Amino acid sequence: MPDFTFEARHAGPVAGVDEAGRGPLAGPVVAAAVILDPDCIPEGLNDSKVLTAARRADLRTAILGCARVGVGIASVEEIDELNILWATMLAMTRAVEALGIAPAMVLVDGNRCPKWQWPSEAVVGGDARCLSIAAASIVAKEHRDAMMRDYDAAWPGYGWASNKGYAAPDHRAALKALGPSPIHRRSFAPVREAQMVLELAEVPLP
Repeated sequence: MPDFTFEARHAGPVAGVDEAGRGPLAGPVVAAAVILDPDCIPEGLNDSKVLTAARRADLRTAILGCARVGVGIASVEEIDELNILWATMLAMTRAVEALGIAPAMVLVDGNRCPKWQWPSEAVVGGDARCLSIAAASIVAKEHRDAMMRDYDAAWPGYGWASNKGYAAPDHRAALKALGPSPIHRRSFAPVREAQMVLELAEVPLP
């Protein structure tokens, strides 16, 4: 289980940062930054991937009730323009900016930090080791999942309410049948290939 060891090494507010949505074929990448109150840490914080959907939703509510939280989003257009790595870094930067205060240290899940103005440390496997990063992973995933449910209502047929834009079999089958939607990442190979097939099918025969 994650603990407060990383945060306790630093004086001043420490933010944990994590993202959700690097791998999907559709939708934005979402990052969250969380500064926990040491006297009000919700019980059961853990890597969002090991929590049930119901537990994750409850913990998000608890986090928002007693921590300082910022959310940053990089759009599909920014992902296609910058590539997914740099779009993720942009979303993380926006999340920290959205905190409204300057953290003394930022702990980032993964093996690299964005190029930004704050002191920071990359923590490999941080969502399972560091409470602030675990909290950020929960907020980021819950925020993005809600966005994908809204997109599923706007562009039905791709199964986003359940697959959240990842390359699940139902999503890939719909992509081939329906073609890419406005929120598909055209820089990702399966989407690019589906777009090419659609364009070829629209070319009139000689």
